[in-house]
Amino acid sequence: MKKRILLGLSAAIVAALLAFFGPDLLGLYRLDRYISASTVAYDADGRQWPHLTDVCIGCHGVKGNSQHQAYPSLAGQPAPYVAAQLHKFASGERPNATMGPLAMTMSETEINHLAEHFARQPVGDNGHFTPDAGFLEKGKQLVVSGGCAACHGSQLMGHDQFPRLAGQGYDYLLAQLDAFAAGTRSESTGMMKGIATTASPEERKAMATYLASLAPQK
Repeated sequence: MKKRILLGLSAAIVAALLAFFGPDLLGLYRLDRYISASTVAYDADGRQWPHLTDVCIGCHGVKGNSQHQAYPSLAGQPAPYVAAQLHKFASGERPNATMGPLAMTMSETEINHLAEHFARQPVGDNGHFTPDAGFLEKGKQLVVSGGCAACHGSQLMGHDQFPRLAGQGYDYLLAQLDAFAAGTRSESTGMMKGIATTASPEERKAMATYLASLAPQK
């Protein structure tokens, strides 16, 4: 009899604890599962936690697919381009309050690791962008007539020192076109400055709209 009473009391206590702490216990269980899964994924990637690439997630998104129109997606960007830009940030040739200090702390090995990591990541669509229909066709005409494919590839996915433009964030693309037009950003061929300076502000918006709306070829 006493044994049954004790078992009943124990069951009641456990039930009460689960009722009170249930959500927290479930949260801890899920966190433990997440950490375990993340550890396995990190080990499979050949490196221990934390990864150098983790610092990039806040702006550039998981695996380099940005969820913000103002920050570029690094997934699928050619490794030589990413490495070159990190060197430019580090030297101050391409001024940026965030990227400059970060790039300055990186070794050549780390720069190459980052560049190669993002180059092999699968590219996601720019699904958070709703283009202005009035700019789309005009933007397409300007991109085609401007010969963008000659450097950035027929699908505008980039190669070597030329970046992927297809599916990049609208705000980022427009900011770069404006920077080339203003002379605050440059590149070795001089082509971007020529294209940006001959385009009006409205035409630059149209080009950025068209490029941001393009679905990247995967």
